Amino acid sequence: MKKGIIILIAAIVVIGIWFMGGYNSMVSSEEKVEAAWSQVENVYQRRMDLIPNLVATVKGYAEHESETFENVINARSKATQVTVSPENLSPEELSQFNKAQGEISSALGRLMMITENYPDLKANQNFSELQAQLEGTENRITTERMKFNECAKEYNTLIRKFPRSIIASVFGFERKGYFEAQEGAQNAPVVEF
Repeated sequence: MKKGIIILIAAIVVIGIWFMGGYNSMVSSEEKVEAAWSQVENVYQRRMDLIPNLVATVKGYAEHESETFENVINARSKATQVTVSPENLSPEELSQFNKAQGEISSALGRLMMITENYPDLKANQNFSELQAQLEGTENRITTERMKFNECAKEYNTLIRKFPRSIIASVFGFERKGYFEAQEGAQNAPVVEF
């Protein structure tokens, strides 16, 4: 009888330690996803901060392009209203965020296209520096989105593998969404001269 109680207590202790280890690894992995998300937000915020300066610089040279400026400003405004909490990184929330950021990218692309008509603007030092910063920021966005997707994949894999999936369901660990390509990204753009 005594031996049976000792075995039972030992089994409970082992299961408890396993349970704690599984739970702690999920918490660590979830924190890693949230930290990666914060980095994604940081680089998008950097882009948002560059936009007013870029628009102001271009505006000085291309005043009659007001529709393009309004599109950029409106896209920026819409994108700042779409926020995603690190606790709710669902595919739907990320898709909505991605769509808003895609509208900014599109508006910025149109803004950069009009600059081709203004050689004085292209020669402007301030514009060149802003353009270089924007390009660097776009590269950072791509890098941070990839890192985020890697962290989300690691986390999602961890919470779905058996037997840790039991711990995940008991404590409410839910899958995180991924950044996915925009609709139509698989089609090459048509360039006409």
